[in-house]
Formats: sequence, C-alpha cells, structure tokens
Amino acid sequence: MKVMVIVKATRASEAGEMPSTELLAAMGKYNEELVQAGIMLAGEGLKPSSQGARVRFSGTRRIVTDGPFAETNELIAGFWLWKVNSLAEAIEWVKRCPNPMAEDSDIEIRPVVEAEDFGDAFTPELREQEAAVRARTLGLSAPTFRQGPDLLIAGLNESYGKDTRAKIPQLWERLPLNLSHVQGRIGRDAYGVCHAAGPDGRFQYLAGVAVSSPDRLPEGFTTVKVEARRHAVFAHPGHVSTLPATIDTIWSQWVPECGLPVAHGAPCLERYTPEFDPGTGLGGMEVWVPLEE
Repeated sequence: MKVMVIVKATRASEAGEMPSTELLAAMGKYNEELVQAGIMLAGEGLKPSSQGARVRFSGTRRIVTDGPFAETNELIAGFWLWKVNSLAEAIEWVKRCPNPMAEDSDIEIRPVVEAEDFGDAFTPELREQEAAVRARTLGLSAPTFRQGPDLLIAGLNESYGKDTRAKIPQLWERLPLNLSHVQGRIGRDAYGVCHAAGPDGRFQYLAGVAVSSPDRLPEGFTTVKVEARRHAVFAHPGHVSTLPATIDTIWSQWVPECGLPVAHGAPCLERYTPEFDPGTGLGGMEVWVPLEE
C-alpha cells in the first residue's frame, strides 16, 4: 500500500523559520534509511502558506485567496510518499523520525486511494486511461491498448541476466541476413521475445520473426508461442540503444504503479516494424506488455 505521511505546520514553520544544520543532518540520515529500505517514493518540504494561495470551487466560479491562512495546525509543512506493507509499518517508521520541528509537532499518516477502492465505477477504460497518464509522468509514451494475436516466433534464443543483457544486439547480428527466406514467415515485422524469466533475474530472449509452422526452419532456430491477449503497447521514439532504459522504466516503475493486471508470466515483446531502420537505429519500435484477461 502507499501512504502519504504529512508533516503538520507549526508556528515556526509558518513564520518561515528554517531548520537547523543538526536537524537537516538528522532528517537526511532518516531519508537515507527510508530509501535503503525501499519505502520512500517522494518527499518534499513546503514553504509557508504566506507564499501560497487557495482556489475555492463554487459551481462554475473559481475564487482565489492568497495566503497566509489562519488554521496553522491544519496546514501542511511537508510530506513523504511511502510504499509500505501496512499502516502499522508506516507508524513504526514515523516513530523513528526525528522531530521535524524545533517545537512540538504532529505527523499524520493517510493511506493513498488505490484503484480497487473505486469499485465498479472505475471501469476498465478508466483504468487504462489512468495507466496511460502515469506512463507520461514517467517520460514514457502514452501506451495504446491492443488485442494481440496468437504468434509463433521463430529465431535464435539465448539466456541472459542483468550482467549480460547488453550482449543481446549480438544475437540479432547472428540472424540470417535475409529473413524473408524463412519458410512460412508471416508479415514483415521482427520480434524480440523476453520469456521464461526466473526469480534470479535471468531470462530467455529470442530474436526472430513470426512463422506459420515450426517446421523447416533454419539451423539453430527455435520457437516461442505467444498466446493472444490484450497488451499495453509503448512506442519507443528514441534510438534502439536506449530501448533497454525504456523497458526498465516500464517494468520497474510503470508496472508496479499502473493499476492494471499485468501478466508477469507471459512473454513480453519488442516489435520492430518495417519502419525500423537498422542503419540509423531509429523508427518503428514498440514494447508490448502482456495484460491478464
């Protein structure tokens, strides 16, 4: 679960008094512990309300009020966004926090609303819309959502890990120069298929093309079956050398936060359309993330 940890304002924070060097050092050490524990997602301090404003909504009217605001104990002086296993865990971490103020202060913990909390009102279409927005905030292209067909991908396959995946381009270089001569080839696209990922971080990767049959393939070729299912499809507009960074962002940041049921055991595809230019390394690249039905 995600929680927002809210540091309530005090008289001193509203007066613009900055923390001491000792407190800054203590909070810095605490933040390092949060990061090392894999809990901290974000965190910032806020300037006094005298430097802010409020916008009141009343029907079609928008009424702007400049700060400062009187109710000091209800104002926010800073926040963290944490990912924790439970509210109890968040409470224990807050109890370890140095007092963020030079006087008595309060820290409030509020669970973040998850997609499941909206119930049936949060339709599959709205979930995908929200997931696309999250992708844009991460610097990714907004994904489209498509039903992928049954595919039989034939090509060269090797095992890789985080320490060896930089060698995947060498696998592509070993493919026959003229893949159009592959018996039963379907379409003009080429595919990179990441499959059979293990808990140790190792995975199988196949570079190849779609075929109609596993028979009469070139020597050394093997096949991977990709079942028809819905996918989140990300266009990669950059150079092919930056594709691994895009894939890392998708799986390490977008997938955990997208709110969609990702099929972790199904193959993930890289699709290279005829617009991909091997000479420049640009154009026609997509990443297909499998979704649960």
